[in-house]
This record gives sequence, structure tokens and C-alpha cells, in this order.
Amino acid sequence: MKHSELRAAMEAAFGARATSVAADLVLGALDHRTAEQALADGEPPGAVWAAICEAQDLPDDLRWHHRRDHRRRR
Repeated sequence: MKHSELRAAMEAAFGARATSVAADLVLGALDHRTAEQALADGEPPGAVWAAICEAQDLPDDLRWHHRRDHRRRR
């Protein structure tokens, strides 16, 4: 997962609250750091997203948002 995919998945899951979730939600799976702190410390975006998904019990359609093809189909 790329950083841009993490941002898109966060926006899909949390909408306007995505930035707040990344800054405020403390994740036990990431040594009690927020997503922002973990990323700043070099944690891979995929590991951060997995921790958020687990902590928030996100459904599979949101959990795998970054794996879907979002290109417009004609």
C-alpha cells in the first residue's frame, strides 16, 4: 500500500473525519501510537491501515478499498 492509497482509503472509510482519525486514534497494535506518529516513525502504510481496520472493525469493502480498480470504465 502506498501513502496515497492509505489517504484514499481513510477518506473512503471516515470521510471528513479522516484527518482527525489519523491524528487522534491511538492504536495498540502500533505500540500505542497514532497513525500519523507511526507513519512518521517509518511504519509501512499497509501496517498502519491494517491496525486502523482492526481497531475500528471496518467491513471488508472498506478494508480492501485500495485493492479495487477505481478507474472509470466506459
